[in-house]
Amino acid sequence: MSEPLMRSRDSVLESLRGGTHPEVLIVGAGINGVGVYWDLALQGVPALLVDRGDVCSGTSAASSRLIHGGVRYLEIGEFALVRESVEERNRLLRDAPHYVRPIPVWVPIDSIFGGALASVGRFLKLVRTPGHKGAMVVKLGLMVYDLFGRRDRMMPDHRMVAPAEFSRALPDLTPSVRYMAEFYDARLTAPERLGLELVADAEKACPASLAATYVSLVGRDGDTVILEDALTGERFEVSPKLVVNCSGAWVDRTDPPLGIEERLIGGTKGSHLVLDHPDFATRLDGRMLYFETKDHRICLAYPLDERRVLLGTTDIRTDDPEDTVCSAQEVDYLFEVMRAVMPGLALDRGQIVFTYAGIRPLPTSDEVAGAISRDHSVRAYEPDGGRGFPVLTLVGGKWTTFRPCAEEIADMVLARLGIERKVSTAGIGIGAGEGFPHDAKERSRLVSDIARRSGLPGRRVEILLDRYGMRALDWIDRSPAECQSMLKTLPGYSAAELAAIARNERVTTLSDVVLRRTQIGLLGLATPAAIGELAAVVGTALGWSAARIDDEISQTSRLLATRHGVPGRT
Repeated sequence: MSEPLMRSRDSVLESLRGGTHPEVLIVGAGINGVGVYWDLALQGVPALLVDRGDVCSGTSAASSRLIHGGVRYLEIGEFALVRESVEERNRLLRDAPHYVRPIPVWVPIDSIFGGALASVGRFLKLVRTPGHKGAMVVKLGLMVYDLFGRRDRMMPDHRMVAPAEFSRALPDLTPSVRYMAEFYDARLTAPERLGLELVADAEKACPASLAATYVSLVGRDGDTVILEDALTGERFEVSPKLVVNCSGAWVDRTDPPLGIEERLIGGTKGSHLVLDHPDFATRLDGRMLYFETKDHRICLAYPLDERRVLLGTTDIRTDDPEDTVCSAQEVDYLFEVMRAVMPGLALDRGQIVFTYAGIRPLPTSDEVAGAISRDHSVRAYEPDGGRGFPVLTLVGGKWTTFRPCAEEIADMVLARLGIERKVSTAGIGIGAGEGFPHDAKERSRLVSDIARRSGLPGRRVEILLDRYGMRALDWIDRSPAECQSMLKTLPGYSAAELAAIARNERVTTLSDVVLRRTQIGLLGLATPAAIGELAAVVGTALGWSAARIDDEISQTSRLLATRHGVPGRT
């Protein structure tokens, strides 16, 4: 971590001021926009990527933190999407093993034949509304899931768990659960960091590529697109040959300044809770509980660490991309559905240490939320009126399939530019996942070797590898003593570690560090004292004035309180 991961934001803005810009403008630095940026860079085609916030700070930061095949999409006949998703899940387990890890999933079931006839109708696409599923239907779906996962297979096939086994593991389970299925999917431990590493990989492959965070598209004058620094108000003019709109839930607000008025997005809101609940985490024992609710939605719970559990998610129709606060009603709903599955589990609001919500950028539709396709599509708008350049607008898209989605869009861009694809992105290692061990034995050997030569405790080495992948090795080898100089209020983090993040990872605000470069916010560690100590470290590293540090503390505290439900941060 001693070598910069990426150039500073100031240097990127200086390039914008210089007047020479890439011909392709990508709006939206969520995972799909980042994926297009990365793909084009690997073809030697530079792009300008802009986002009104940080990299992966919108919907891409508000997912269930999973890389999954979407087994539930089989129910509504999305077979092609599930196949693609399972194959991409397997690829990411290989290409980004530092942040994509297998997780066993348990599915509680209350009957054998429940919903069998209706499920046949859904499989055949005669019925689109989700419904009840018994053991026979679940097993059939998981057999298809296993079949799709044969390519680049990384995990075991499904199995039916014996009643004695699941009763012993989950004694609080409702007695109505008579069967339990187990299959494997994957956790995405640090989605925001994975997105950042893709940006860094893109800029390393193609130095002319530019990613400008906290820069918004605010208007157009003929063929000139007007961008604005969201922090200072400074404006920049660029003249792209082509614009790619990957702004997700904000697509319908990004297109109008480009002269496009068609409504494309009909989003749904998904909220999650992070609970400080060691007993719950222990009972889950590294598993995800994936369960159907009485209204036939799907919810999930799995441990983030030995104390915290992630509980989600809701699926509420909304037209407002800014509706990103988990409501009291959603908290009640999530507690209610969790209690229905584990009635003996103690749940209360005092256990909530963090909440978050995001808007899924689904296509506009009159169907119930659970029946809307999770597949993506791309709308091409040719030059029109005073706009001399085409616009490609992405509708939908998800973490698991970002690579083929980006490849599809990049191919459209390359065709319009008359450039041949040089390389497929399938099988290319991402960021600090290159060389990271794929199994527990290899990882244990690596941890032991690093601990022996550095003198660091094995547990500390393991934590750093979890957080930063193989990039941690360079930092440990250069400055092992600094790895042990821990903050008083955040004893799991060293001052040197956080200062390196601030200097080398395009940090613009304190909230970038609290919410995206680290899991300090997510895990409920951002106490007022911790925010103050962290701000001093980050501010010193970035040369902030005392007034700027105070302002960052105030803004971050307010954001935690108003958007993430963290008490005592106003």
